[in-house]
Amino acid sequence: MRKFFNLCATKISTAAGQPFTFITAVAVIVIWAVTGPLFHYSDTWQLIINTGTTIVTFLMVFLIQNSQNRDAAAMQAKLDELLRAVDKAREKFIGIEHLTDQQIELVRSALERYAKDAGQKDKTADDTVDRLLERF
Repeated sequence: MRKFFNLCATKISTAAGQPFTFITAVAVIVIWAVTGPLFHYSDTWQLIINTGTTIVTFLMVFLIQNSQNRDAAAMQAKLDELLRAVDKAREKFIGIEHLTDQQIELVRSALERYAKDAGQKDKTADDTVDRLLERF
């Protein structure tokens, strides 16, 4: 089931991002607007576009979220591999995406502060995530 969903989500997400899809959506809106006088701008005429756009939006939220989740997981795996492969990289940073938002913000703040003082790079290169968090 998951494999089928990923396949469908990938194909639909790719199709949704194409210029032809945008042009088709604009054409649907133009056709709907032009038919307004024909249907006397009735409640049914309005309901058709409202229902259609609501359904498409609702379904696209799940497809976009699936695509973003896969992209983020792939990017994280690539970054983890770089941390593992580069000799001077701190492997303790692998998996920090599982920390709380507050802990990640503390680590990020500490790294930004250390980056401002390039002279201390060698001194802080061996810090672990735990040691960075302990400083706050």
